Amino acid sequence: MSYMVGFGQRYPQHIHHRGSSLPSVASHPSPISCGNGFQYLYSGSPNPNILVGAIVGGPDNKDGFADDRNNYQQSEPTTYINAAFVGAVAFFAGNINAAHGN
Repeated sequence: MSYMVGFGQRYPQHIHHRGSSLPSVASHPSPISCGNGFQYLYSGSPNPNILVGAIVGGPDNKDGFADDRNNYQQSEPTTYINAAFVGAVAFFAGNINAAHGN
């Protein structure tokens, strides 16, 4: 299983991320109050908006992963998780460009 949303055949579908778990304005034009947002948080349906590229917390210490929006420890994309990946990719991209004289 990939812990990067949208990558591969199997990735998390229930991301703990408000913008990803709420319906889009196109499908739900009326405002959704903070209190009414909980119905989407507790919904068992996959997120209607796929947060492509987000890396979630991943498996627990026994290699288990609950694809559950309420389990924020495993299903929330955070800056401290994603920043390390972005930094590594930027490093390698810079070295590839330097090797090719770009």
